[in-house]
Amino acid sequence: MEGDCLSCMKYLMFVFNFFIFLGGACLLGIGIWVMVDPTGFREIVAANPLLITGAYILLAMGGLLFLLGFLGCCGAVRENKCLLLFFFLFILIIFLAELSAAILAFIFRENLTREFFTKELTKHYQGNNDTDVFSATWNSVMITFGCCGVNGPEDFRFASVFRLLTLDSDEVPEACCRREPQTRDGVLLSREECLLGRDLFLNKQGCYTVILNAFETYVYLAGALAIGVLAIELFAMIFAMCLFRGIQ
Repeated sequence: MEGDCLSCMKYLMFVFNFFIFLGGACLLGIGIWVMVDPTGFREIVAANPLLITGAYILLAMGGLLFLLGFLGCCGAVRENKCLLLFFFLFILIIFLAELSAAILAFIFRENLTREFFTKELTKHYQGNNDTDVFSATWNSVMITFGCCGVNGPEDFRFASVFRLLTLDSDEVPEACCRREPQTRDGVLLSREECLLGRDLFLNKQGCYTVILNAFETYVYLAGALAIGVLAIELFAMIFAMCLFRGIQ
């Protein structure tokens, strides 16, 4: 009976570690996507080191889970007490780190608000200056998503640097202009009319709403994935310790 129980525990341990392995691969993939994302969201929030640090933490946690899931599978199959103990301690450290990161994300969630992005845009945006990373990234986002500013074209009335560089002659930057098709290589419907702020020739919807709608499903998916990973890690630690105690 004891042997059957140990064997069952071993296979359960393997299954849970396999899910940790898959969860780590998913987190690693999300972290890599954030860091190399072609639409440049990383640069938009570059003024806030906390958000960039979060992306690096996600990358590191994904890599560690990927490795530890593999080690846990090996420890379970080979019934190696040293590997199991090593696995338990590191999973415990990662579990506590992820829990801390989730608490910090909740505390600093105001850094992802509409007001934060509006403040950064009005303070740093320089129009068509492609040598400025912040402005070039915003231009890329506005063209890609067919949107204008954070809330809409009215944001650029208060963009001090943009107003200064254009000598108050342009109501909106060229990136807000409608194109056919809506891509960087698309043809502007009317650049002159757009820069004068004519509604028919510019994208009127703000990027905050457009991007939020586009990624709403993925945000909930990422949250569900994170909760699932934490639950799996907790069960894996329990099974690892039970298997460790059962091995003679």
